[in-house]
Amino acid sequence: MIPVSAQVRSVQRTSVAAECGSQPVSDKYVDFTILFWSYRQVWKRLFAMVNYLLLCSLLMTLFVIGPEPVNALPLTIRVAVQKQVAAVRLTGERLQVRDEKGAVLDVGFPLVARRSGNSVSAGGMRVKALKVSSPGYLRINGKGYRGTTEVTASGKGLLVINEIDLEEYLVGLINCEISSRWPMEVVKAQAVIARSYALFQREARKNQPFHLESTVMDQVYNGCDIEDGRAAAAVAATRHEVLTYNGRVVQAFFHSRCGGHTEASENVWSLTLPYLRGVSCTYCAGSPSSKWEVSLARNKVESLLRAGGYQVRGIREIRPVNRYQSGRIADLEVQSDVGSVFMPAVVFRKLAGYAVIRSTDFEARMMGDSLLFSGNGNGHGVGLCQWGARQQAEEGRSYREILSYYYPGVGLGRIVAD
Repeated sequence: MIPVSAQVRSVQRTSVAAECGSQPVSDKYVDFTILFWSYRQVWKRLFAMVNYLLLCSLLMTLFVIGPEPVNALPLTIRVAVQKQVAAVRLTGERLQVRDEKGAVLDVGFPLVARRSGNSVSAGGMRVKALKVSSPGYLRINGKGYRGTTEVTASGKGLLVINEIDLEEYLVGLINCEISSRWPMEVVKAQAVIARSYALFQREARKNQPFHLESTVMDQVYNGCDIEDGRAAAAVAATRHEVLTYNGRVVQAFFHSRCGGHTEASENVWSLTLPYLRGVSCTYCAGSPSSKWEVSLARNKVESLLRAGGYQVRGIREIRPVNRYQSGRIADLEVQSDVGSVFMPAVVFRKLAGYAVIRSTDFEARMMGDSLLFSGNGNGHGVGLCQWGARQQAEEGRSYREILSYYYPGVGLGRIVAD
């Protein structure tokens, strides 16, 4: 009896010989061909499985990153780094200076620019604008900046704008807003929201001289002196990623610590955004300076309020009228010897100073001729809570999970360079 394997081998050999016609076929060729045909079904199944896995991977990528890239945008940003300054001192190596028409100016360094009428005076010349570039970086009043710097006359002084590649801007920004030594996932989250905010403002202010302030009015940015490897790694790992809603880059607000609950955007700026509804956040409870106190002289508070158009004199009490779900005061009443005035708490905070009254979640009581404010949280409370995000990262959450928590309903898109 012929073994089964030999029977199959014989049938396969005959079949192959028949398919090859009358030409003689060597045993080695037949053996190889039989082996290939024997495993043809295995190969077909293997390829089918690989294709299936590739398709699943693609679908997962589309789900996480978004169905398609956000419309291409120029990847440079214009940041106002100095406003209304009397003079600017520019230093650096291999600097090139041009005027507003692009003509190269022969000047020496350090170069000091001052306002002269509606022009800029520098190196014995008067021009409408100075444009200074460097293959490395230049120093503006001692601080290092990459990219190109433009100096123009504005208001009663000089306006200094740093035009820089968006990704390089983010590397310099990270350590101004948080610490790059925090868990990497929260540093990545900061890179994504800062990129999103910058691009949103770029579009919103496309017809203005600059897109962003370099202060807390937008995002804090002090140049390249505090760049480091971890900041660069976080930016590189999330390169071109932005938060999107309905295919558009979102206005990704963020703040230091919310104090227990983030705030809906309309409660701060009368701007209703579906991805900024406010969420419960217990993660920042143990953060440094979550609770704060500040004492202000009563006459100082009165002076600040009168400067804002509120007639008060001899303040007796400041009390909340109502509060939002987050715990922050919506409106407050200021009782004084000349009657009561009512105002939104966000207006009171602005008049008193954002760094003084750190959030609108506070109580106030009279202490002699002073007012003692005791508060919770730091910042406007809208969007991502930085200290809360840090705690979430320490508990093992990814930057994508952190972003989806603080911005419900958003997607993660990818911009495409021109």
